[in-house]
Amino acid sequence: MSEVKYFVSPDDVETQEHPWGLLRWMSEPRVTGTGNMTTGHIAIKPGQGHTLHNHEGCEEILYFLKGEALQTIKLPEGTIERKMAPGELVYIPAGVFHSTVNTGPDLLTLLAVYQYAGPEAALRADPQCRVIPPKNQ
Repeated sequence: MSEVKYFVSPDDVETQEHPWGLLRWMSEPRVTGTGNMTTGHIAIKPGQGHTLHNHEGCEEILYFLKGEALQTIKLPEGTIERKMAPGELVYIPAGVFHSTVNTGPDLLTLLAVYQYAGPEAALRADPQCRVIPPKNQ
């Protein structure tokens, strides 16, 4: 586990550049030393999205900061699609498949919170991910 860090600036963390947008994990084991929750700032390009995926054993919350999105969650009782706007939140139960697509003309920004650390590592390991080091090292 990393040393505990209580205050984090965007310049303190790496940026993950994906074909669909940018991710900055503001709190994860390598940044704050957390053994539990992970929090990231996400920016999704217009017309792009984070395709259908899930996180086994890990709940997720997405809080929409700016832009418009189509949020999909595939529950056992059926698929739900909903247009999302700033100030709205979606709760995604553990293991549930979900996707987020930017339906607006501008960047979609949101805050992602994982119940447990771990799923963020899979995004970093994606072969299409380019890691940009933190400005403050």
